[in-house]
Amino acid sequence: MLVVRPIAMSDYEALHTCAVESGHGFTSLPVNEELLKNRIQHSEYSFAKANVTEPYDEGYLMVGYDSETGEIAGTTGIEAAVGWDVPFYSYHISTIVHHSRKLNVKNTVKLLTFGNNYTGYSEVCSLFLRPQFRGGLNGRLLSKCRFLMLAEHPQRFSQTIFAEMRGVCDEQGNSPFWQWLQQHFFSIDFTMADYLTGIGNKGFIADLMPKLPIYINLLSKEAQAVIGQVHDNTRPALSLLKKEGFVCRNYVDIFDAGPAVECDLEHIASVRDSLRLKVKVVEHTSAQWFLIANTSFTQFRATAAKAAVNHENHSVMLAPDVAAALQVQDDDFVRVLAQ
Repeated sequence: MLVVRPIAMSDYEALHTCAVESGHGFTSLPVNEELLKNRIQHSEYSFAKANVTEPYDEGYLMVGYDSETGEIAGTTGIEAAVGWDVPFYSYHISTIVHHSRKLNVKNTVKLLTFGNNYTGYSEVCSLFLRPQFRGGLNGRLLSKCRFLMLAEHPQRFSQTIFAEMRGVCDEQGNSPFWQWLQQHFFSIDFTMADYLTGIGNKGFIADLMPKLPIYINLLSKEAQAVIGQVHDNTRPALSLLKKEGFVCRNYVDIFDAGPAVECDLEHIASVRDSLRLKVKVVEHTSAQWFLIANTSFTQFRATAAKAAVNHENHSVMLAPDVAAALQVQDDDFVRVLAQ
């Protein structure tokens, strides 16, 4: 059984392994001991922070672990509000029309405009499932457990939730979009820029990034082709988010041009469709699968398991091992989502 819980400092080695395996372009997990340990410490601080009534600088990082072996299977997280402590940059794609009535010429062109439009928004991030654990409901659990948390504790998050999707790059970490930027504005390669961003060293962006809008038709054909496109490994995550109601509002990453997608919290399908039910711990024969999370924040737990829902009395029957994994007992509440 895969169980999701808040990360702890004892998970550092496993988090480092996830950072290495996630590969190029996964900015939120830099292969850097100091930064990874700082991220764990900040998550521990955030989960312990009481009486939060609005989002600020909290960052919640979680791990999924095998309940039988204890092995860490992957990571998932939520940043409560980006851009307050460290600037959060993106490009917005807009359209303008150049029209000369006298010459009867009309040209429609697209621009990339540099900005901080997502400042203060909550970001679902750091979703990575190690290859040997992919399959079944594991990927859905790591992704959707965040939405069960949002549904249960909405005061800790913003009204709009967004996610950045990894853009196109090759196995060596070369990004066609960044190669154009590097040629004209920078002197460092994509992997270095990606790494510097991951460790929070973003000063070079403000110093060197062009401040005026960029005409997309002036970029190389290779760079134009990948704007708004995702890395092959990211397609399943994007597909899942689209089913949740996330859409692209024409914002892309400033390094690899991967798309950002967003959705209002109350319109996320898993938030809207999840149910808060009272627990009955009993052996049962239900064949229906659910994603289930307890209602605790500091001791958050989530898993995928078979359960039996009684809609008439607003209760759910959980097997003893599932209840133990979720740290709940009779008459406690859980949030469930049918699969």
